[in-house]
Amino acid sequence: MHAMAYIAVSFFVLPLIIIVINNLLPKKLAERMSLYLAGAGAILQIATSVTEFFLLSASHLHEYEFSLLWNIKKVGSERFSVTSLSLVILFCIGFVSFVSILIANQTIEKKKTSYVNLFMTLVLGMNGMVIVTDLFSLYVFLEIVGISSFILIAMFQSEESLEGAFKYLVMSALASIFILTGLSFIFMQTGSLQYSQVRTAALGGQGGSQPVLTYIAFILLIAGFAVKTGAVPFHSWLPDAHQSANTAVSVLLSGIVIKVAGIYGFIILTNLFHGVPAINMTLAIMGIVSIIVGALFALRQDHFKRIVAYSSVSQMGYILLGISAGSMLGLLGAVVHIFNHATFKCTLFSNAAALHEQTGTLDINEMGGLQSKMPVTGFSNIAAFLSTAGIPPFAGFWSKLLIIMALWNNNSRVFAGIALFSSILTAAYFLRMQKKVFFGKLSDKYTKLKEVGGSIKFAEIMLTAVIIAVGIGFPLVLLYLKGRGIL
Repeated sequence: MHAMAYIAVSFFVLPLIIIVINNLLPKKLAERMSLYLAGAGAILQIATSVTEFFLLSASHLHEYEFSLLWNIKKVGSERFSVTSLSLVILFCIGFVSFVSILIANQTIEKKKTSYVNLFMTLVLGMNGMVIVTDLFSLYVFLEIVGISSFILIAMFQSEESLEGAFKYLVMSALASIFILTGLSFIFMQTGSLQYSQVRTAALGGQGGSQPVLTYIAFILLIAGFAVKTGAVPFHSWLPDAHQSANTAVSVLLSGIVIKVAGIYGFIILTNLFHGVPAINMTLAIMGIVSIIVGALFALRQDHFKRIVAYSSVSQMGYILLGISAGSMLGLLGAVVHIFNHATFKCTLFSNAAALHEQTGTLDINEMGGLQSKMPVTGFSNIAAFLSTAGIPPFAGFWSKLLIIMALWNNNSRVFAGIALFSSILTAAYFLRMQKKVFFGKLSDKYTKLKEVGGSIKFAEIMLTAVIIAVGIGFPLVLLYLKGRGIL
């Protein structure tokens, strides 16, 4: 078997192997070793996705097809594929997973074995979503992601976590109904759910001649993926889920789950139905509304994690705008912002874990003056919010610039202008949070407070370094992409 095939298959096999090992170990040993197993799995996924990306590039390929158990040349065999896009997403899954394990190492004391079982099931579901080549398999792996996320939110069984999990379950079930119904309508019109065949049928219906059922399918699919993304007006579950879940779970939800379960679905949808302007316009309007509404709600919050959660709603809007541009530049901006958002959201939730570990609260009104006591967390928070606001030379500047350029080139200049000036709102709610948490007079109860240590501190330093390094070095990435003919 070719080296690329071994690596591609590992994205399915590795999570399953870790689950099996985790459950075969004696109970006490599993509790001690499970997080290390999951961390090793995350590091291996980072390494394999990078290796596969460069092997794909060296072979001058944009896609590599493979099969798990059957001969791929046999008619009817299940096909999977890795592309440059899916490998970037797989890298992000591994990266965010590693950060989540670092946070879990200090915030999860019990049920580590169960946590890792669910964690690896979630990773398996996300990996499957970005590798499959048909819409029904995409839906199956989407359900694995949804069920795993629900149990991860609820597993520590506090009243808040159960409430947040229930809201997520209800909204996720509604999204599943929308998506499955939409897929059934597409199957009725095209006779297949394979990407290649659906794309061919869609091309044959350009010029506004798609049947009514197909447009109903578009509405249902957009609504379903919007729920999974947490886009306005389907965003209500996201802040509650973040606030109630363990911070390690919040890292997963905001860092990667909403992008794979929702945003990736939109990428597939726009790729298959590239000739339908109504889809792009809907995503653009939803993106603008999400940017503004998410930012305004973030300004009203007093809980650290709820501010970050509403910030995710806002930032998903930028990614939707990039996809709506319908160009390679817009898609590149969206994908880069997926990575940047994963990085700065992981940073902010790592900071939330640090603050909660040291102060016992995440109410920003009960803090103040913590910069002198927690300088690493304070600087990390500044770097993350400057990247979120798109301030150079931090990483978020480049992805927002690409998205705005794509909109401008696509004659969507009103959307580009709104997206540009909405960064002021992003800066406003983060400056408010920074002031209340790290500036001002230090409360007497925090006079003996110390900086967080251990794996949380390591995560903060690592993520801050990535934000700065990507911001400074991103022009080299653009040169590489231009050399490959992508730009």
